[in-house]
Amino acid sequence: METKTERVVIVGGGFAGVNLLKKLANDPQFEIILVDKNNYHFFPPLIYQVSTAFIENSNISYPFRRMFQNMNNVRFHMGSLLNVNHEENTIETSSGTLSYDYLVLALGTETNYFGMENVKQHALPMKTIRDALKLRDHLLLMMEKAVRAKNKFERNKYFNIVISGGGPTGVEIAGMLAEMVHKIGAKDYPEITDRNVNIYLIDAAPTLLGPMTSKSQQEAADVLTKLGVIIKLNTPVKDYVNGKVMLGSGETIATSALIWTSGVIACEIPGLPASAIGRGRRILVNEFNQLTAPGENMPDNIYAIGDISYQTTDKNFPNGHPQLAQVAIQQGNLLGANLKRMNKSEALKPFSYNDKGSMAIISKYKAVVDLPKGHFKGFFAWLVWLFIHLIPIAGFRNKFTLTFNWFWAFVTNDPTLRLIIGSGKREEENSRD
Repeated sequence: METKTERVVIVGGGFAGVNLLKKLANDPQFEIILVDKNNYHFFPPLIYQVSTAFIENSNISYPFRRMFQNMNNVRFHMGSLLNVNHEENTIETSSGTLSYDYLVLALGTETNYFGMENVKQHALPMKTIRDALKLRDHLLLMMEKAVRAKNKFERNKYFNIVISGGGPTGVEIAGMLAEMVHKIGAKDYPEITDRNVNIYLIDAAPTLLGPMTSKSQQEAADVLTKLGVIIKLNTPVKDYVNGKVMLGSGETIATSALIWTSGVIACEIPGLPASAIGRGRRILVNEFNQLTAPGENMPDNIYAIGDISYQTTDKNFPNGHPQLAQVAIQQGNLLGANLKRMNKSEALKPFSYNDKGSMAIISKYKAVVDLPKGHFKGFFAWLVWLFIHLIPIAGFRNKFTLTFNWFWAFVTNDPTLRLIIGSGKREEENSRD
């Protein structure tokens, strides 16, 4: 008896989507179509190193079509999701309509500006490769403008950098920028003799690295303070107007660079009923990551995995899982295994997150690692951070190049990627018109 080939359409090529399709790759029971608005997979935890000109964006990116060359049953469809037609088992994308037997939503999240329109229009987010390159251009262009500044007051506007968000990304970029100011500033900008660069790290919460242990939080605060970072806690950003950041305390900071890492919200999925959407716009799912919509007659062939899913059935995480790469990877792997079980009429396995801990790099040779049964920091934690972040990088060449670039940059304190390309160049050209 011939087995029917099931078409699995996966929307989103992040950790969740890629690990799911790898689980189903070359299995003749499935035809897989990956839908993504970009033609590449990338590694978000290292975005900030691209934005600070420490590594090249190609080190953390990998083309989907190259990834799928040896996966006979996987195809790529480039386009943005426009609508889910769950009654017809189709989705509409910006480049066509696709039918499915199983639909898996793995789009992840986007930057959350909490309704502040001025911040949305003028701040610099840290979510995509494009964001990182735009930020790199902007920071370098501001330094060039500082060189030409006519007085100290004008220069300070370019020298003030405000980072909103004290989570891992905010802490990591603050430490990286502080290191660059100390190690590279004098070499690259000898014209400026009074380099008084102020890096502000601001968060509405009472601590940095909120989800981590108090030891990690204190270490981050201590290291960044020694590097000269000005930390302001219990202080929300309220607005960003005319080059000034307005804080909840009433204080204002003049800056040409507000880096926004304060939060994310799940990507919107048109076509799903409102009852299927939970906190943070995340999609409600059951223990098998299957869409649940109370009061709605929904089909049982739609799933959500990764950051976009909201699952409360895991006894250890009754309020939903943290939006971390490990959750996405584990959910993608389990859903792949469950789809195979389903085709064999076998019992499905419910998702239970295996928390392997969390970590954050603070500065050169300084990091913190929280494990389920322990905590450590310093140089060894930094080495562990480097090793762990190499493992998921797609492609051997990327791993090798990234290792070499890290080694060279750390040894010389002088990475060579400080190029103003794209948005920065256009802004500079416009300023001369």
